[in-house]
Amino acid sequence: MSDLLPEPDRIEGAPHPRETARLFGQDPAEAAFLEAYNSGRMHHGWLITGPRGVGKATLAWRIARFLLATPPAGGDDMFGGPPAPVSLDISPDHPAARRMLALSEPGLFLLRRGGAGSSDNDRDKNLREGKFAAEIRVDEVRRLANFFHMSASDGGRRVVIVDAADEMNVQAANALLKMLEEPPANTTLLLVCHQPTRLLPTIRSRCRELRLTPLPPEAIADALEQAHVTLPDHPEGLAELAAGSVGEAISLINLGGMQMYRELVGLYGTLPRMDRARALALAEAAGARGAAAKLDLLIDLNDLLLTRLARSGAMGCPPAVEAVPGEAALFARLAPNVHKARDWAVIAQQIGARVRHGRAVNLDPAALILDTVFKIQQTAAG
Repeated sequence: MSDLLPEPDRIEGAPHPRETARLFGQDPAEAAFLEAYNSGRMHHGWLITGPRGVGKATLAWRIARFLLATPPAGGDDMFGGPPAPVSLDISPDHPAARRMLALSEPGLFLLRRGGAGSSDNDRDKNLREGKFAAEIRVDEVRRLANFFHMSASDGGRRVVIVDAADEMNVQAANALLKMLEEPPANTTLLLVCHQPTRLLPTIRSRCRELRLTPLPPEAIADALEQAHVTLPDHPEGLAELAAGSVGEAISLINLGGMQMYRELVGLYGTLPRMDRARALALAEAAGARGAAAKLDLLIDLNDLLLTRLARSGAMGCPPAVEAVPGEAALFARLAPNVHKARDWAVIAQQIGARVRHGRAVNLDPAALILDTVFKIQQTAAG
C-alpha cells in the first residue's frame, strides 16, 4: 500500500531508492563501508554526503539491506563460519529485502518528512495527497524511541535511515544528537545529507563520513537504464547539464530540459539583435498555468548557460563537452576574451538576484523571463 502513496524522498518519474538494486559509480564508498564491517570497526553513525542525485539514498538502502540480511560475523572459516562479504549485494528474494521493499521490516526505521499541517489528522490527510512538511520535525524523531523500545527484545540488528538529515529542524536535530551520543546496542544510523554544513557540528563529529562524487556519463547511462528511463539522443550532453547527478538527469528528461536548453542556446544565438518573437514564445511557455516546475528549471538552465559562457571565456576555450550542438560556437562568439567573460559573470549574478526577488514577490513569470532575456541582450550589445 505504501508504494501507492506519495513519498517525500522519491524523485518523480524514478524508482524509490529502496527499489533500486544496483548503485553505479560509487565503488570507493561501498568498499570503505565493507572494509569497516569486515575489520570489526563498524561505526554506529554514518554520514552519507555528496551532491543531490548521485546515489546517497540508494547506498543507504543497500547498506541497510546488507546489515539486516547478513548474519553477524562470528567463528572461523575453518569451523564453518561465514566468509567475509565482498559486496553489499543482497538477493531481492531474501526475506529481509522483501520486507524492506514493503516497508514492513521490523528492524528498520525510516525517518523522513511527514505530512504538512499542525494536527495529526491534517498531517495524515496531506501525506496521502503528497503535501509534505518543509522539514523533519521533532515528533518524527521521537518515534525512534518507540522503535528502539519495541525492537529491543529480539536482540537483532536495527538500522535507521534519515533522508535527508539536513532537512531536520533544530529541535529534531537535537533529539537525534542524543541518540547518536548514546546509541542503543546493535544499531546503525545512516544519515543521508546533501549539505553537511547545515548539520550541527556535534552530529557530524559523531558520524563517519562516506562521500559520494558526481557520476561519469557512462554511470549515469547505466543508472537511467536501470530506472527504465529512455536516454536522449545526446546522452553526453545530458550528463553535462546534470553535473553527474542521476536525479537531475531524470528531472531534465521528465521536464524536457534538453529541449529547453537547446532553445536557450538558439535564442542567444540571435544576439545581439535578439529574436523577439522567439523570446516571447519562451516567456509565454514559462508563464503557462501549472508550469511552475518548468519555470524553475528554465531559470536554473539559464543560470547554468551564463555560468558556462563566462567560464568558457575565462578559460579561453569551449567546454570539453557540448551540452547541445552549437553551444561552443555561441560561447566563442559571445565571450571571446577574459574581459567579456567578466561581463557575463557579473550579469549572471545580477540576473540571479533579480530572479530570486521576482519569485519572492510573485512577479508574473512571463515578465520575469522577458526581463531576463532583455538584460542579456543589453550585455551582448554592450
